[in-house]
Amino acid sequence: MVKKRKVPLRKCIVTHEMKPKEELIRVVRNKEGDVFVDPTGKKNGRGAYLSKDLSVIDKAMETRILNQQFKTNIDNEIYEELRQIVEGNQL
Repeated sequence: MVKKRKVPLRKCIVTHEMKPKEELIRVVRNKEGDVFVDPTGKKNGRGAYLSKDLSVIDKAMETRILNQQFKTNIDNEIYEELRQIVEGNQL
């Protein structure tokens, strides 16, 4: 009998749902204060997870939740990049 590996779950900061890491996009703020999208999920820094869903990305932008999470101002480019990743995944 093969032991099933435990799937790592993370919480979406918008919906507060626990989901497997593959279903989420990670946004990272590193020590230098740079904020960027981390498609690999392995970069160093403080991470926040968003569901791969356009409505979630839009809500994150409206509520500016990433600004609160990282205590810094987030460029709209980050949200654009998130949107492109989500749209790319929905093909």
